[in-house]
Amino acid sequence: MGSEHMQIGEVATRTELSLRTIRHYEETGLVVPSARSRGGFRLYTEADVDRLMVIRRMKPLGFTLDEMRELLDVTDRLDAGDLPEAEREQLLGRLRGFEEAAQRRVADLRTQLARAEDFASTLRSRLRTAAAP
Repeated sequence: MGSEHMQIGEVATRTELSLRTIRHYEETGLVVPSARSRGGFRLYTEADVDRLMVIRRMKPLGFTLDEMRELLDVTDRLDAGDLPEAEREQLLGRLRGFEEAAQRRVADLRTQLARAEDFASTLRSRLRTAAAP
């Protein structure tokens, strides 16, 4: 096994994903280990780690597994290059759609966070008032 390959434990540490989650993403076809050791252990490359990081970043934004799969397909096809211009433009349009959806979801999360912070502040004030003699 060369230094360019990592076992699942190292990948889990680097991505902050559990072994179970990485295996689940493998079962659903989102990430496929690049190789297997002679003993049958999953072996991953830097590209596999990058792919898992994309998935990890999409998860808190509420993207579904199908949406993750679609985005990864779009980026894989764009990265392969040598596409007819019409197909390239269509893929870029889909990529723009994902970027817009991500921006909307980030804005929604910011709104939720502001509400949560306001609620926590209200509770702090309530505690101060209730604790005052």
